[in-house]
Amino acid sequence: MNRLLINELRKWKDSEEHKPIVLRGARQVGKSTLVRMLGKEFDVYLEINLEREADRDLFDKYNDVHELLKAIYFKNARTPLTNEKTLLFIDEIQNSPKAVAMLRYFYEDAGHIHVIAAGSLLETLMEMRQISFPVGRVEYMALRPCSFLEFLDGLNQQFDANVILSGDASYIHDRLMKRFNEYVLVGGMPEVINVYAKTNDIHSLKPIYDSLIESYSNDVEKYADTDLKVRTIRHILNAGWVAAADTISFEKFGDSAYISRDMANAFRTLEKAFLLELAYPITGTQLPVQPNFRLRSRLFWLDTGLVNYQAKTQEVVFDATNITDVWRGRIAEHIVAQEILALSYSVLNKRIFWRRNKSGSDAEVDLIYIYNGMIIPIEVKSGTNAKLKSLHLFMDEAPHDVAVRVWSNPLQVDTVTTSRGKTFRLINVPFYYVCVLESVLEKMLN
Repeated sequence: MNRLLINELRKWKDSEEHKPIVLRGARQVGKSTLVRMLGKEFDVYLEINLEREADRDLFDKYNDVHELLKAIYFKNARTPLTNEKTLLFIDEIQNSPKAVAMLRYFYEDAGHIHVIAAGSLLETLMEMRQISFPVGRVEYMALRPCSFLEFLDGLNQQFDANVILSGDASYIHDRLMKRFNEYVLVGGMPEVINVYAKTNDIHSLKPIYDSLIESYSNDVEKYADTDLKVRTIRHILNAGWVAAADTISFEKFGDSAYISRDMANAFRTLEKAFLLELAYPITGTQLPVQPNFRLRSRLFWLDTGLVNYQAKTQEVVFDATNITDVWRGRIAEHIVAQEILALSYSVLNKRIFWRRNKSGSDAEVDLIYIYNGMIIPIEVKSGTNAKLKSLHLFMDEAPHDVAVRVWSNPLQVDTVTTSRGKTFRLINVPFYYVCVLESVLEKMLN
């Protein structure tokens, strides 16, 4: 399927200033496949995997980048070193500190070579082994699970994807909502989508889900340096899925006996492996954004399809006519958060939400999106505008007049007045438009 990140990589390919890229992302999100697709657009494509001893030995043997490149060419391309446009893919780079250090010399001394490095559990293992990337000599990009647009492409539904991109999809609204509900159920893991495209059968996906979960569980020993961390991480991987999109406490998480410090340490380790994210709230309504790490966080997993499978909610999602009614709306919030994250390829992109900074208040807005200097609140809810009480409280404090509600109805804009008399524009966005949210906002506000 077509991954949208390849468009950013093509810009990098054609740029004169192309630092080596470190491609981040969880295991099995398609990093290697994406790089190989890009490799077809180069004159020469070279791939080495540093889990293989023979490939690691190259970096141990050669200290000069030009001598190293000759050896890589000879071992992989079986051709002499040339000045043709070449992409070198270094996979599992965390297995060689010398390979990590060598990235700066590819940039400084071999500018005609384009280099992409990737690895499983990259940040966690490099921290354990006290390895760091050369500062200022590499750039980072993140690959997430497939967005809804990529899901449609994987199902060969390019017409529907193009209609969404055109900005006028109301005439096929029902069909797109049906497809989006499939996306919620199946999720965005590439192998899962490929199998579903062939079988159109959710039951056929069980071995793939099981394999993914097993691989994540088997990785525990690699990124856990104590028996306690192994146990706490395994507990999260077993019991944490039912807490998706929920506000959590570290202390005794998942009905365990683990104390807050040990559980927090395990969660942060899984965060570095890109398997989950702890989203923290802001309490203000204008820039700069500053999450409050003293307040409780919300838990977002890698992929909503995996959440449904592990939490045993597939049947409920399958039967739902409106996903905002499933699991107290948390599945709907989780998939919207997943789509929001996929809008950016930055490894620094984090999801945030809003919590009112007032004693005794439980007002909370599901997600926040920064657009054009505005902190825009996003609520994922059906029902009337009057029921969006937390959104109204946010807008009373906000210095602008724009809010977003994600729902299952067609796109529309309402003028809403809060109880304190402030009038604002509520942009009601159907779920299938979240993947192009910035374009929707641009069209609605300009």
